[in-house]
Amino acid sequence: MVKLLTKYLKPFWVSVVLAVLLLFGQAFCDLSLPNFMSDIVNVGIQQGGISESTPKAISAKALSFLKVFMTDEEKEVIDKSYTLRSVNDQGQEHDRYVKEYPLLATQDIYVLNNNIDSDTMSQLDRAFGLATWTFIYTMQSMSNNENAPAQSESQDTSSSSSSISDINFEELYQMQPQLEAMPDQVIDDARTQAQSTESSMLSQSAAILNGSIYQELGQNTSGIQTTYIVIAGLKMLALSLVGGIASILVCLLASRIAAGVSRNLRRDVFRKVTSFSNNEFDEFTTSSLITRTTNDITQIQLLLVMGIRMICYAPVMAVGGTVMAVGTSPSMSWIIALACGLLFLLVGVIFVIAMPKFKIMQKLIDRLNLVARENLNGMTVIRAFGTENFEKQRFDKANMDVSKTQLFTNRVMVFLMPAMTFIMNSICLLVVWIGAHQVANGGIQVGDMMAFMQYSMQIIIAFLMLSIVFIIVPRAAVSAARISEVLRKEPSVQDPVQPKHFDESIDGVVEFRNVSFHYAGADEEVLSNINFTAKPGETTAFIGSTGSGKSTLVNLIPRFYDATSGEVLIDGVNVKDVSQYELHNKIGYVPQKGILLSGTIASNLRYGDENATMDDLKLAADIAQATDFIMKKPDGFNSPISEGGTNVSGGQKQRLSIARALTKKPEIFIFDDSFSALDFKTDAALRKALKEHTANATVLIVAQRISTIMNAEQIIVLDEGKIVGKGTHQELLKNCQTYYEIASSQLSKEELNNE
Repeated sequence: MVKLLTKYLKPFWVSVVLAVLLLFGQAFCDLSLPNFMSDIVNVGIQQGGISESTPKAISAKALSFLKVFMTDEEKEVIDKSYTLRSVNDQGQEHDRYVKEYPLLATQDIYVLNNNIDSDTMSQLDRAFGLATWTFIYTMQSMSNNENAPAQSESQDTSSSSSSISDINFEELYQMQPQLEAMPDQVIDDARTQAQSTESSMLSQSAAILNGSIYQELGQNTSGIQTTYIVIAGLKMLALSLVGGIASILVCLLASRIAAGVSRNLRRDVFRKVTSFSNNEFDEFTTSSLITRTTNDITQIQLLLVMGIRMICYAPVMAVGGTVMAVGTSPSMSWIIALACGLLFLLVGVIFVIAMPKFKIMQKLIDRLNLVARENLNGMTVIRAFGTENFEKQRFDKANMDVSKTQLFTNRVMVFLMPAMTFIMNSICLLVVWIGAHQVANGGIQVGDMMAFMQYSMQIIIAFLMLSIVFIIVPRAAVSAARISEVLRKEPSVQDPVQPKHFDESIDGVVEFRNVSFHYAGADEEVLSNINFTAKPGETTAFIGSTGSGKSTLVNLIPRFYDATSGEVLIDGVNVKDVSQYELHNKIGYVPQKGILLSGTIASNLRYGDENATMDDLKLAADIAQATDFIMKKPDGFNSPISEGGTNVSGGQKQRLSIARALTKKPEIFIFDDSFSALDFKTDAALRKALKEHTANATVLIVAQRISTIMNAEQIIVLDEGKIVGKGTHQELLKNCQTYYEIASSQLSKEELNNE
């Protein structure tokens, strides 16, 4: 299957690459959404829309207060990073700062310098985060020393983090002398506790404290929060829009690629089938070839439509979701491993059960098509023999075999969705349970837990997508193998590498030299040591008992089969040495069973020569004794012919087939028992007209009736694949016992004696 798809996807490689790039873009958008959702919860809601741990500006009193809980190194970094803005400053810059930070009108503030490098910013973030938690733990220590009710660490963490936004700085400033007078050990112990706090909690608490700092500066903190949430929401909306557009474009590209590949496959399979000789048609049944050209290629098309969309997208989502989830909360990554393990186990078990059934599905469909086709083609015979109930039972069995197999696979696959849903909901519950405890302990933030849950769902959905593709892959693989089998099959009849051409000075001489033939895989020869020459202007007829090899013999001339040994010559050239196109141009062939194509009478006759005029068609119809019934139809030559010519009788079908060959005006006519459906009067009139209008052509007739061939210049009698008689009608009656027995079974004694 891989080789087949690789070959037929080459013309569409640009579209495939574009689709893959769009899928990566869509996956990036989808994987980014949980992060924005996490930011809205963590920053927009919990932190009041303030994402930075280091304040952009801070009052001189607040900075002095926080320095109580900082080390000398941290104070040094802060002093280098902030610039004092005094109430006594003048100028436009001062006015701008007063407008941005109204507190500057009455108090000094510090403003963060521009162009601070990332290392310094990291130091500042950690300094403010540690200072915040050192302050929290110091206040808890003071509260405990005052015999306050004891709290657990989780209660302290959650309550302290949430109460920072309610800080009253004026009360804190009054406490500053008391804090500065505290023993250094108290603050050092508090700082040690702060250093053990998760970095995410340090950042969150510092950002929450910044809200109080900005509020003291006179900024509109509600506006900051609203602006942050709106901007984050717009970004999510934009990502969703981009992802949606990418998804639509991928679906469009996938549909076009799949349709294009299917079109090319159907074209190549059809071309290959039209190049097959009868040997290949004996190997592949007609119903199987129809199934391979339709149903099997449809399976490939379905795989491409789903595959391009999911095979590329699902792994990216699964891997990307895993990476993002582990990055969001490494401590809960074992949940992802558990989910992946359960999913692999589930899909593996289902495939072990369902895979064998997928492999036999297409063969069962072949059988169903075969039975249906036989019933439709043989409906007249079925009704005539009253075997409708038997055929219904035969069809029901083939239909039930397909139905049972499909039901079995569907029931197995139906189990997949509820199992996936159960795993998905269980993982959600587990994430909430574990995540809630970690949120309470300060290990992660609420938004991180929600993002982790979203990534877990994305991973499970990615596996669900892959499982859907895996359902299609086995059946598509079987279909691809069946299609490849047809495409790889080399016709046994092929044109020579350097074809010869017929001698234009000779017209229609057919010669068999020591020709023998047996079918592929057969031990016995159908024809053995056949020798004869058929000349232009003469009729060569073949007669013999059923199965004597008459039709097989004439089928060697247009190379429907190739002779096993010996040579079949036309105009002195072996038919194997010329192109089939040039060979068929010299031959007008009328098969044993008349075959007409859907269209009109005129279009069927012009199948012999598309440039034939209406006069040519009328002449051919006159010779074939078809004019009478054609002209009785309301539209004459424009009367419609249904599929297979079912709206005309057997005799009419044969006459139209003969007229089609006559329209071609070839040098060689082959009539393979083409007069069997004609009455004696029509047969005689047709043979007489043929004799007049094919005086210069070589005519070869296979017949069962003596009356059809008795006037032939050369009659060849076959028995069990060998020539047992050759000559005229009179000569064979005297010299060939086999011919005499056939003639005596059809002619009266008077007719035999007259001969």
